[in-house]
Amino acid sequence: MQVSFACTDHGLKAPRNGEHSKQNATSPGTTGHARARFRTVALIARSLGSFTHRYHHNLKESTTKQTGMKYRNLGKSGLRVSCLGLGTWVTFGGQISDEVAEQLMTIAYESGVNLFDTAEVYAGGKAEIILGNIIKKKCWRRSSLVITTKLYWGGKAETERGLNRKHIIEGLRGSLQRMQLDYVDVVFANRPDGNTPMEEIVRAMTHVINQGMSMYWGTSRWAAMEIMEAYSVARQFNLIPPVCEQAEYHFFQREKVETQLPELYHKIGKLYQIYVMEI
Repeated sequence: MQVSFACTDHGLKAPRNGEHSKQNATSPGTTGHARARFRTVALIARSLGSFTHRYHHNLKESTTKQTGMKYRNLGKSGLRVSCLGLGTWVTFGGQISDEVAEQLMTIAYESGVNLFDTAEVYAGGKAEIILGNIIKKKCWRRSSLVITTKLYWGGKAETERGLNRKHIIEGLRGSLQRMQLDYVDVVFANRPDGNTPMEEIVRAMTHVINQGMSMYWGTSRWAAMEIMEAYSVARQFNLIPPVCEQAEYHFFQREKVETQLPELYHKIGKLYQIYVMEI
C-alpha cells in the first residue's frame, strides 16, 4: 500500500515495533484485513511527529470532528489536503482485486482522507482506470476529492515518455480519459528529465494548468537543486512554480527528507509529501 503524508516538519519518528505488530493482528476477512492495514497506516501517521508546525507557524490546520482527520494547506496554495493520503502504486491493478481496491478507497474516504495519488505508469494505466471507476461508482463529489497523478513513463515510444511539452500535454490528457475526470488537482513530474530544458517543463505545466487540466503541479523524486531551478525559472518568466515535492522516505532513504528538503523549505516555503512504499 502506497501512503502519502503531507507534512512540513522533518523531525519524523519511526513507529514502535509493538504498535506495528499489534495492528497487524487482525481477522483474516478481506474487509477486516483492509481496515487493519489502514489502521496501521493511521498509526504510523500519528507517530510521524504529529505533524507539528516547527517551521511555519502561520500554516493553518483544521481537524474534522467526525473522523479526526487533520487537514492543511498544500504548500503556499489554498488547497486543503488530508495529512494522510492513499496511493495506488503496485496495489491497484496488481496485487489486489478491484473489489479490495474499492474497499480500501471507501475506508480511506470515510475516515476523512481526501488525497488519492496515482500515475500513468502504475499497472500500465490500469491503476488510473480503477481509481476513476471507483469514484464514478461511489458517486463521490469531485469537489470533495484531491486527485493527483504523475507523468514521465507513458508508453514505449520515444515520444511517450519524459517531460517534454508534447508528452506532458498528451500524457495528462490520457490520464484524464482513463480516470473519467475533467481535471486533476495536482500533476507531478515523476522524475527529473535531463533531456528537456527546465523552461520547457515549467511552461508546459503552466499551460495544462491554464487549460484547466490541472489545478497545480508538483515534482516527484527531484533533487533540491532541480526544484529550486524550476522555481527560479517560474519566477523569471512569470510562470507557475511547483507547489510540492513527493519524496520517498523510509528507513533506508532518509537523507533527502531530513537534510535537503528542510533547507529548501526555509528558502521558498515549499511543502513536501512523503510516501511510504509498503506497509
